[in-house]
Amino acid sequence: MDILEQLPIPLLMWYRENARVLPWRSRPTPYGVWVSEVMLQQTRVAAVLDYYRRFMEALPTVSALAEAEEDALMKLWQGLGYYSRARNLQKAARLIVERWGGSFPAAYEDIRALPGVGDYTAGAIASIAFGQCVPAVDGNVLRVAARLTGDEGDIAAPAVKRRVTQALARVIPADAPGDFNQALMELGATVCLPNGAPLCARCPVRELCRAHLTDRTACLPVKAPKKERRVEERTVFLIFRRGRVALRRRPGRGLLAGLWEYPNERSPASGALEEWGVRGENLRPAGTGRHIFTHIEWRLTGLAADAAAEELPPGWVWAGREELLREYAVPNAFQAFQGRVMEELE
Repeated sequence: MDILEQLPIPLLMWYRENARVLPWRSRPTPYGVWVSEVMLQQTRVAAVLDYYRRFMEALPTVSALAEAEEDALMKLWQGLGYYSRARNLQKAARLIVERWGGSFPAAYEDIRALPGVGDYTAGAIASIAFGQCVPAVDGNVLRVAARLTGDEGDIAAPAVKRRVTQALARVIPADAPGDFNQALMELGATVCLPNGAPLCARCPVRELCRAHLTDRTACLPVKAPKKERRVEERTVFLIFRRGRVALRRRPGRGLLAGLWEYPNERSPASGALEEWGVRGENLRPAGTGRHIFTHIEWRLTGLAADAAAEELPPGWVWAGREELLREYAVPNAFQAFQGRVMEELE
């Protein structure tokens, strides 16, 4: 018998006894599963919990998400990163309202066609919320499958993902497709770990696992090394006047599109204030920071200054402490400077 054919029963028994209690699992709805899965892309479960609760309280339905103001949506998402995920959520919500009257589509093909929804997210929604026998293959599942079967293919390769998806489609149980997919994800997240040695003693399918039986858990899965990130030095200006700080909105396309930021330029930026037409006084150091994006690393040097006048360049705003907390979404890239800003605004 194929290894994967023996997987469902012990895996599901383990999952039903060991699954973490998560808000989107207790009473899964298509909307709740969708929001949770999008939030969980490139973000740990522990970091998502509070965001998910706040998001669902503020925007409890597809229609509410479709109608939300962009700045309010970005503020709800602030700190999660990858802000295009939130924008795609809203684009998809508006499409659902327009095409299906606000009711989430049930067909896999329709779910897959929504903006920002890939094979994995569509499979998760279709299986968990609608009980469809569709695999949901993410990095956790690929790692588990590679170790179980001893597959030495590069799990970043599309051909390997297709192979795993097809193999799982043949064994996914018709009476519990959502639990099966979540069990695989759970096993990968809590036992068959991505960083560090897997916890094989806790694994319900270790006696099936070729990597465990042949002592190759450290070698599998195979994944090609990532390209080195480009490093960019930037100078961040914290410009204050009368208990407020200057913010500018980033361009509508590209990195951190449309979000509010502390004005910054590539270093050296000695003439930036003059170029912006801002007369700054009492220029002083304001700390350093570092932020890693997928393909680029920012190394940030902060400078604080007091503006001599109210005038700001077009599109900039003055924001007080309460406005920063409640209204303007400043991305985590500038988190290193938030403490300094808040001190200055007290």
